[in-house]
Amino acid sequence: MNSQKNMYLAFLLNLFFSIFELLGGLMTSSVAILSDAIHDLGDAASIGFACLLEKKSTRAPDSTHTYGYGRYSALGGLLTSLILVVGSGVAIYGAIHRLLHPVPIRYDGMMILAAVGILVNAGAAHLTHRGKSLNQKAVNLHMLEDVLGWSVVLVGAVVMKFTDFTILDPLLSIGVAVFILIHAVGNLREALDLFLDRAPRGLTADDLRARVREVAGVTEVHHIHLRALSEQTCDATLHIVTEGNPQAVKASIRRRLAELEIHHVTIEVDDVCETSANNCSIASVIPNHSHRHHRHA
Repeated sequence: MNSQKNMYLAFLLNLFFSIFELLGGLMTSSVAILSDAIHDLGDAASIGFACLLEKKSTRAPDSTHTYGYGRYSALGGLLTSLILVVGSGVAIYGAIHRLLHPVPIRYDGMMILAAVGILVNAGAAHLTHRGKSLNQKAVNLHMLEDVLGWSVVLVGAVVMKFTDFTILDPLLSIGVAVFILIHAVGNLREALDLFLDRAPRGLTADDLRARVREVAGVTEVHHIHLRALSEQTCDATLHIVTEGNPQAVKASIRRRLAELEIHHVTIEVDDVCETSANNCSIASVIPNHSHRHHRHA
């Protein structure tokens, strides 16, 4: 609950500052500030959606969402990342336009806005730094990126004030936008992995098979399916063949997989004949042939 509350506070901070920043960018004629204002407005909108979806993701499973609502949090991360990808593209376009059509910049105003931006976004980053879900981590990453972006703007404003190197403003804008774009694409990829039922990163079916085969009594492991239901929940289904007590073996497997943070496990116990049908068929046919031969004899 504290993480959700902190996300709401980060949303309010980001919304009010992005409006303040947009006005400041117009007053200073800085494309770096204007592009970051657009980025921050996108952040504020995405954080607002993220807050609503994060709250919904905590609902317990029901008859329609039998696996729970955990992926609503991932949906928030997906929307946030998409908004940032689009915002970064807009920022890059605006910076290129400013490179071709430079205008005078008010450096003192840039430095004041940058200083305020660092303070506000550092506060928002501190509020969201303990989030564990992909959604919360994405929000925190954006806050950290904003701190970096404003630090770059502040340094650029100081340099331009003393060197009058105005081209530095759009160049810095492009640099920050590219940095944001790279991380946004990474977040987008993680969110898509969840919706495409990809196995959690760092864990494969081969890893699971090897771990299960270490359990005493397990002679065969097959039909393994592994997917992440959310950032904290993993689902695994598998078939085993065992010579031991099925219930005891399944309990051992669940304990072993819990060490891999897999807590939702479905285990089917197969008969030996189900995994070696040809051998069982031959074995069942031989007695019949022997029986008929005996009768003819």
